Amino acid sequence: MTLSALNAISPIDGRYRSKVEKLKDYFSEEALIKYRVLVEIEYFIALCELPLPQLESVPKSIFEDLRAIYKNFTAVDAAAIKDIEKVTNHDVKAVEYFIKDKFDALELSAYKEFIHFGLTSQDINNTAIPLSIKDAMNDVYVPEYFSLLEKIEGLAKDWAHIPMLARTHGQPASPTRLGKEIEVFAVRLKAQFDLLNDVPSAAKFGGATGNFNAHKVAYPNIDWKAFASKFVQEKLGLQHSFPTTQIEHYDHAAALFDALKRINTIIIDLDRDIWTYVSMDYFKQKIKAGEVGSSAMPHKVNPIDFENSEGNLGMANAIFEHLSAKLPISRLQRDLTDSTVLRNVGVPFGHTIIAFKSTVKGLGKLLLNEAKFAQDLENNWAVVAEAIQTILRRESYPNPYEALKGLTRTNEAITQNSISNFIDTLAVSDTIKSELKAITPSNYTGI
Repeated sequence: MTLSALNAISPIDGRYRSKVEKLKDYFSEEALIKYRVLVEIEYFIALCELPLPQLESVPKSIFEDLRAIYKNFTAVDAAAIKDIEKVTNHDVKAVEYFIKDKFDALELSAYKEFIHFGLTSQDINNTAIPLSIKDAMNDVYVPEYFSLLEKIEGLAKDWAHIPMLARTHGQPASPTRLGKEIEVFAVRLKAQFDLLNDVPSAAKFGGATGNFNAHKVAYPNIDWKAFASKFVQEKLGLQHSFPTTQIEHYDHAAALFDALKRINTIIIDLDRDIWTYVSMDYFKQKIKAGEVGSSAMPHKVNPIDFENSEGNLGMANAIFEHLSAKLPISRLQRDLTDSTVLRNVGVPFGHTIIAFKSTVKGLGKLLLNEAKFAQDLENNWAVVAEAIQTILRRESYPNPYEALKGLTRTNEAITQNSISNFIDTLAVSDTIKSELKAITPSNYTGI
């Protein structure tokens, strides 16, 4: 059966495929195979450039033909490698045999035993996968992140001067401004993104148990550690981890996943706040012709984009959490649990991208209901009590907090008139009374 949006098991490859299509170039089986081919080819070229004595005769003019093997890699090539794997029952060995066939076609048969020379499969996997993650981050994740950040920053600017009743513990509190509350999320995101940028993309490259045993025994006079560091850092653009066991220790990968999780958590917080503001009627939502909000209630326009985002971010974080907790742990020099787990690395990225797009879409549908903001402020004059008692403290008025507590901590409505009448009873100058009466819920919004 041909895979389609209707028979895919995962909604990432089904319902939401169009939203995450770009990720296939980094996290699909075909992409993983292509990145493995890339590493193998570049490693062979690096051995030629070293050079190993047996490779001195390899013409440099052939290097671009070799690079074309991965640069022009196709689904047909991937299928050919999978056919080889049916025989080898080993995915990386299948890549090696595929490249050997290509060497035959390029009349390089004399050199093909230097493909995968001295390596273990993890030297390929632990460079290919970090490289694919790094590329996916730069090419897909970062643009989507900045699209979301720019939307948030734009709304913070647009709503900078909209006074709003704050709520702490769900109760009316000192007023704030809508733009400032949105800006909080932008500042939090940028701080975590800076930390994300500090996490290196690390890779292991050192043979069967990380010690270059095979390399050293074959060519004892070559500084293989220096070679590997140069190859990983200059050719692949990754940080060389050394020493390691057979596998990368994944500590930096865990840090990356934890950083991504923190960014997602901030967006969940934003989604829930906006959802709540919609429920409070602070925002209306743009209506699209033909859309249905409820199968039973025709009037409903639900905040589904924020709910979709929250759900997908929760899925992403659950998987990021497992990746960061599991990957740094391996029995002795190697067990295989990391292999199957790493095959799922694209899944949390998929859920994250779906969520980012949903939040951006939801934010773009919001319509400010300024009348509701003003109404809530007008209905909560008690919040200026903090301002009044603070000025009275400044003026050394006796027991100002207690005086305001007696006025406001009741079940009776506090209005502009009751506040004004209370101010008239205070033993302060007319200048101070005027200062106090100038304070309203709408202008008591701080910095």
